[in-house]
Amino acid sequence: MPYSPPTDTDTPTDPDTATDTTSCDTATAAPWSYLLNESTAHSYEQQITATAQHLADTIAHTKRPFTGVSPQSLAETLAGIDLEQPLHDTTAALTELESVYLNDAVYFHHPRYLAHLNCPTVIPAAVGETVLSTINSSLDTWEQSAGATLIEQRLIEWTTRRLQLGRAADGVFTSGGTQSNLQALLLARDETRHAMTDGSTDTGTGTDTAAQSALLPRLRILTSECSHFSVTKAASLLGMGADAVIAIPCDEERRMRPAALERALARCHEDGTVPMAVVATAGTTDFGSIDPLGEIAPTCAQWGVWLHVDAAYGGGLLASEHHRHLLDGISGADSVTVDYHKSFFQPLTASAVLVRDAATLRHVTYHADYLNPAARDGEQPVPNQVDKSIQTSRRFDALKLWLTLRVMGANQVGMLFDSVIDLAGRVWETLAADSRFDVVTRPQLSTLVFRYAPSEAPDAAADSTTAHAMNSAMDGAMDCVVDAAALDRANEYARDELAGSGEAVVASTVADGRTHLKFTLLNPRTTLGDVEQILDLLAGHAQHYLTTTAGTTRD
Repeated sequence: MPYSPPTDTDTPTDPDTATDTTSCDTATAAPWSYLLNESTAHSYEQQITATAQHLADTIAHTKRPFTGVSPQSLAETLAGIDLEQPLHDTTAALTELESVYLNDAVYFHHPRYLAHLNCPTVIPAAVGETVLSTINSSLDTWEQSAGATLIEQRLIEWTTRRLQLGRAADGVFTSGGTQSNLQALLLARDETRHAMTDGSTDTGTGTDTAAQSALLPRLRILTSECSHFSVTKAASLLGMGADAVIAIPCDEERRMRPAALERALARCHEDGTVPMAVVATAGTTDFGSIDPLGEIAPTCAQWGVWLHVDAAYGGGLLASEHHRHLLDGISGADSVTVDYHKSFFQPLTASAVLVRDAATLRHVTYHADYLNPAARDGEQPVPNQVDKSIQTSRRFDALKLWLTLRVMGANQVGMLFDSVIDLAGRVWETLAADSRFDVVTRPQLSTLVFRYAPSEAPDAAADSTTAHAMNSAMDGAMDCVVDAAALDRANEYARDELAGSGEAVVASTVADGRTHLKFTLLNPRTTLGDVEQILDLLAGHAQHYLTTTAGTTRD
């Protein structure tokens, strides 16, 4: 169809006289009929309503968290779609979407999805997602967002108040924990360089001075051996390299050892390197462990080192009535990461980096005449969030949390998180009493790492020769010899078979050099009965592998 510009007839501006555009999904529809505006608002209402009904029906009839579809099978389906041939019909596009996405999606709302830090979402936040994508505000400047900027600022204030960071605190929403950690460590790097070069780092040009460049290779980040990989990634992105990260040993509960941190700080002082930051974790991804913040914070203060707390997972404790004490000591942090899209039950993405001193955010402030010009003398500063962010264009993700707090309130959000923490405690007791499994540590939050290793089998650390001898001494208690590597493969097989069946989805990881399985409990609708049935399925798959594959040797 040849292009012709819209006319007043094509795009009426009076909603009362606008033509019904629901029939515009035809091969002859004008391109501007797809734009959301006053003349197409009725069509938008119809399509959004129909889509919501379609999704509600899909969720209501979802019986499994996953179908087990393979990447190859789904790729073949997608390959048959010609993107050069539009359907010109939303209903047809949604029907097609079923075959390439909805039918085989991984549904986090299902109570047997226990794999990663993905939560079911609360309805007020889903409503917020619809509003923010419809209005499409950009949170970089006031003139592109207006009230959205003030709402985000209020939520930052709300969070810093619960963290007890003080009146000078501030922060900004980000895309997730990885970005929040990156920005926090960028601030820590530049604060350290500023302090050690008598302020010569504040060139305002984005160009390193000679003093900065000379200091960079000496900077170090200290973090627990169980911390998130984004800490090392940030070190690389900040020009320091992965070797700048010093891993601090953890105790049996997978928490950083404060004494080991003290020794590492002393070694840095002795060898002439500079501790730029200590990263403590409030909720490790694998174990849900919380470093002893109450001991780490005073240590950092004594050494004059920036303390960042990665509370991407454990941040939900800020809303908890029963487990809030687990964050004791976090008020001593210089910066904190909180992922609302984990333990606040928000849709992806919604995270924030919070800082004790708003002035430190100047390290990411750059001014452009076309976007956020610096205030002239005597002018009232304009609240441009881009001045605090490493992003420019940015979604109004804060709206989801705003509507959640306005509809539900923080206490009800906290009750949801409390319920999965309490369930994790019961699951730990179940695993500890089950001779088929070894569980690594008792959870502080809602994650459990365990391994199929039946008690009548040899120790998982034994090699095959030792395993054979131990089995022989058992007077035939088992009819097969199982070594550690075979148990590794059996656990991997059990995870894959479970996902392939669609009955449940669990994760795996490596702990103490061996393959383990992992439950991440973030669905308040998951019951102990659900977990017990999943354990039976896992044990059945693992035992099937051990008795039918080359992973075992007959006695």
